[in-house]
Amino acid sequence: MNGATKGAIIGGVFLAMIGGAGYGAWTLVADESGGAKGAEVGGKAAPAPKGTGPVGEKDAAATAKAFLAAWAAGDDGAAAELTNNAQAARTAVGDYRTKAHVARTVITPGTPNGTTVPFKVEAEVTYEGSTKPLVYDSRLTVVRGVNSGKPLVDWQESVVHPQLQKGEALRAGTPSSPPVKAVDRNGKELTAELYPSLRTVLDQLRKAYGEKTGGTPGVELWIEPTAADAPKRTLLTLVEGKPGEMRTVLDAEVQAAAEKAVTSYAEASVVAVKPSTGDILAVANHRKDGFDAALQGRRAPGSTMKIVTAAMLLEKGLVAADKPAECAPTVSWEGKSFRNLNGFSLQNQNFSTSFARSCNTAFIGLIDQVDDNGALPREAKDVFGIGLDWKAGVVTQDGSVPVTSGPAAAAEYIGQGTIQMNPLNLASITATARTGVFRQPVVVKASLDGRTLATASRPLQPGVSAQLVRMMKQTAAPGGTAAAAMASVPGSDKGAKTGSAEVDGASSPDSWFTGFSGDLAAAAMVEGGGHGGDSAGRIVAGVLTS
Repeated sequence: MNGATKGAIIGGVFLAMIGGAGYGAWTLVADESGGAKGAEVGGKAAPAPKGTGPVGEKDAAATAKAFLAAWAAGDDGAAAELTNNAQAARTAVGDYRTKAHVARTVITPGTPNGTTVPFKVEAEVTYEGSTKPLVYDSRLTVVRGVNSGKPLVDWQESVVHPQLQKGEALRAGTPSSPPVKAVDRNGKELTAELYPSLRTVLDQLRKAYGEKTGGTPGVELWIEPTAADAPKRTLLTLVEGKPGEMRTVLDAEVQAAAEKAVTSYAEASVVAVKPSTGDILAVANHRKDGFDAALQGRRAPGSTMKIVTAAMLLEKGLVAADKPAECAPTVSWEGKSFRNLNGFSLQNQNFSTSFARSCNTAFIGLIDQVDDNGALPREAKDVFGIGLDWKAGVVTQDGSVPVTSGPAAAAEYIGQGTIQMNPLNLASITATARTGVFRQPVVVKASLDGRTLATASRPLQPGVSAQLVRMMKQTAAPGGTAAAAMASVPGSDKGAKTGSAEVDGASSPDSWFTGFSGDLAAAAMVEGGGHGGDSAGRIVAGVLTS
């Protein structure tokens, strides 16, 4: 086979691309039996058979091959008519050639799995005389057309490239933001190849600070986001730009530990901070959807919220770490009954033990004495900085503890109901409990761009921080719910809090865990991960031992 003809043998059919440059015309050559399997004639897709009911694997394979052939040939019209969203597909296939500047495209279908067909793209990106190969795997699904009854490709942006999300597109050229060489607090370079979880963070830093670092842009293929303020995500560099250097407060060693820790669990996220400064030392996610849940998630934190609730109760003088606290099997508030895990109770124990054993009723049972549904939201905001406008240098989601009433107000005492948090918020809560003062977490110092950081209106009352630290240490000691997870963390200056949050419709609760060791605090969440120490606790322990 010479350089003018490329192809792939797929299911007994020879799929050939004719032409030595640009997009060739694909055709299907007769199989060994002499019959033509003509899903493609002269670059035009043959009409797909009409039908009803589920699409069969044979029709899915034929439709996929015809679509991929038209796409590779640059025939956006023919490709579009083989999808259930012709307008979107026509634009995407056309832009693939004209705006992403992809040429010399060979697309090889794989073995269908029902109506899902994987395929491999081998192409080149050429822009202003610079060329780089582009190779990746993707997949498509074939469905029955609602009106036509034909087998059609279910159009999604991810068909064009698996990293594309809804509304996104591929573009090539000279980006507006120059590349950035991000380094950690000790000057070590941070790259998405070494630290995959930082890809989104590094893209945001480039967009926000690239021009301030003195770099010059090169030539790239990138993902154009839907939101105007979202950063572009570089897929391929054709010509290296001159990067400017930017120092972050991240710690490469802690980041490496965080990256390793989350890989053991699906849908896992973790953040580490330095309590004495608020510096974010590590951010890691292990998720199928690529979402940065560590910094931007919004889910109920379960019993880890008891750190804030305990602070409020301590400041109001309703409890003390070493004073007795009632821990009944159940307690009711405005018609709703709340219980402890497996209905346990504690007799003649102090509040510190109720905290360490995560006794729900010891907290909810005091709500009538608080007699103020706004007390917990105020504590969260005024002391722990939750709900303030954090400016970390990258996009983060503020936590939320709304004022509510009835059973929902009682549920907030134990981190359920309408409360929303992410690991960053929770790691900051632990850092505040550790030091008594809220310090807004940051990825880059405020001095880099002069932004104003959020400040809480007051610190914890004297003595409250010490009691919170003592209770968290007891939680990490034998008899506490965090003991097993924290056993691997060396030293005695360590504390933790576990949490599990029920989610409607989920078979298993979310696993939450937060802890500290010396001047390092970390918090993790695993969606559907079970109880706090089951999965999130092991992640935090892995970070704290870095």
